[in-house]
Parts: sequence; structure tokens; C-alpha cells
Amino acid sequence: MSTQSEESVPAEFARALDSIRKATYRTDLRVRSIPAPAKLAPHSVSLAADINPNEHGVDSPHGTGRFILLYDAQEPEEWGGPFRAICFAQAPLETEIGLDPFLAEVTWSWLVDGLNARNANYTAASGTSTKILSTGFGELAAQGDGAQIELRASWSPLDHNIGPHVEGWGELLCMLAGLPPSAEGVTSLKSRRMTRE
Repeated sequence: MSTQSEESVPAEFARALDSIRKATYRTDLRVRSIPAPAKLAPHSVSLAADINPNEHGVDSPHGTGRFILLYDAQEPEEWGGPFRAICFAQAPLETEIGLDPFLAEVTWSWLVDGLNARNANYTAASGTSTKILSTGFGELAAQGDGAQIELRASWSPLDHNIGPHVEGWGELLCMLAGLPPSAEGVTSLKSRRMTRE
């Protein structure tokens, strides 16, 4: 796992890294370490994930995401603690689903539900959920209409047990890709597609 600074890693951040290494993910998800950002915090670690990628290291056409954990022992006031998690998730959609007026709210709820189901301790969650609808013209006209959902979010983990946070993010990616939920009582995009046909 690659971190922004491998030298003199604080004990609390080292425990967070160990927790991330022990996280488990669904078999549909491939998670890998990527270079961490250099200037966001004194210490950081980054992960990338893809849904059933055809080739390791290449963004999947089914869904992709990034997770960054920042650590600053000075506890920036806006974080409310030494840790801040940042995530990005993106997946293509059928155009009909992209038009759903509740899609943005559902996407946010999947992240919150994923974190809560794994008992991730956090505060100060914020983010944006964006629906993108597109139509091809000219040489791209053959592509027709398309849709995509993106979620960008951040929150402050309250302790070094970060495994539940990355597992919740991983579950969000799988849900966006239309895979069946791993928790009961949650509806996937795939099942919603099937009921509309």
C-alpha cells in the first residue's frame, strides 16, 4: 500500500493503514493501491477500485472509484479530528434510470447505509451526487444517449479503524454498478431496471 510519506509514520496512522489492509471486499470489486496526493495532509493513502475490470489498472466500464485517507495530527478544525476520508464513485447507467428524480438521493443513501451497516464511526459527512445525461452528435451520434452517476463525498473517521469505511465505499461502488445488495432491504439499480421492462 502506497502512502504519501512512508518515513516516520505516526502510530495512529500506522494502525489505520493496518485496518485498511485487513478490509474485505466483494469478489466483483478489484481494489488496488495508487499514489497518494502529496499536499493535502502530512500523511495520506489512496486506493482505486473497479467493478470487474477487463484489465488490471484500467478503469472499468461498469464502475470505478477512488478512496483517500488523510491524516494530520494537528486535527484541522474543519475535520473535527486527525482523519478525513474522501471518496469518488462513478458508474454508467441506462438513460431511463439517469432520468430518475430520486437517483441522487438514493446514491447518497447507499454511501451512508454502507458506512452505517459496517459500524464505521464518523462525523461531518458531506458530498455531491451528480447525474450526467449525454447525447452524441456528428461522429459520436452512433453512441446515442447515455447517462452516468457520480458521487464525491468526504467525512471524518472518529478512530483509526478505517476498514469499515473502505468496505462501505466498496459496497457503494457495487451498488452503483447494479450488483445485488449485500444487505437486506436495499434495492439495487439492476432490480429497478428489471421491474421497468
